[in-house]
Amino acid sequence: MSFASTNDLAEKTVTFTELGRGLYAYTAEGDPNSGVIVGPDGVVVVDAQATPVMARDVQAKIATVTPLPVRQIVLSHYHAVRVLGASGYPAHAIICSEATRALIVERGRQDMESEIGRFPRLFRGRESIPGLTWPTHTFAQRMTLWLGEREAQVIHIGRSHTAGDTVVWLPEERVLFAGDTVEFGATPYCGDAHFADWPATLAAIRELGPEKLVPGRGAALLTKSDVAEALHQTESYVTDLFALARQAVAKGWTLKQLYDEAMAALRPKYGHWVIFEHCMPFNVSRAYDEASGIAHPRIWTAERDLEMWAALEKGAPMKSAEAG
Repeated sequence: MSFASTNDLAEKTVTFTELGRGLYAYTAEGDPNSGVIVGPDGVVVVDAQATPVMARDVQAKIATVTPLPVRQIVLSHYHAVRVLGASGYPAHAIICSEATRALIVERGRQDMESEIGRFPRLFRGRESIPGLTWPTHTFAQRMTLWLGEREAQVIHIGRSHTAGDTVVWLPEERVLFAGDTVEFGATPYCGDAHFADWPATLAAIRELGPEKLVPGRGAALLTKSDVAEALHQTESYVTDLFALARQAVAKGWTLKQLYDEAMAALRPKYGHWVIFEHCMPFNVSRAYDEASGIAHPRIWTAERDLEMWAALEKGAPMKSAEAG
């Protein structure tokens, strides 16, 4: 048995949507999104894509609206599919939260190998990746980029998709680049999540009051009603799954019992979302861990990926889980 995503070979259509003056969303039918902010002297990219080759595609879209180069990259979190393209830009600053840098130190190499193995299509041109992406600038909770008179707040908004999740907020324009704290019509990946914290993080996003939003996956959201719907979708999914996990642990169920129950319960409501089949094994595993008291997500290695898949599909024991 292999991951559903290893057979996902169809290229997606890219859309470059204008959100406001100098603000754009690079989206690709449920593949990872990037954000673009055009300043007076250069461009800020939010999330770098997975490889330097794929970064060139983003820059080709940017070139249709400005001749200015990319000067700064903001990483919403540490996952390889978001960060390994950074070397493909001429940026002199790569910015992330201190928590995100700590996760790169702890698990960046294992995450890169695991993600490439799971989702080969999303790493087109992976031979161009020189290695891990390291930030040049980190911040604890909040920093501000002044792009001429335009204010872009870079905020470690709270734990949700990962422990280091960062958003970029344009307060005057009411535009938010949300990373994977919010998805739209796409299944949240929760393999490194903090389920109990995620609703509070979404509440913090609602408190900002975005009127337009670029989710981690899915179309750019151009109305307040679509923003509200994306926040609702994301919160509904993570709370539904975590409630099932808590019930399973309370009943003494095995991981496979929870997986079977969760697939049956959640597929009717969320099964049409992008990457549902791919995400569920990882999401159920992390939800089961957190409900069992494992607060810090365990590191995903390529070996653990395959052991988990065998455990959930065939009932095989997870050696790494038993040891860890």
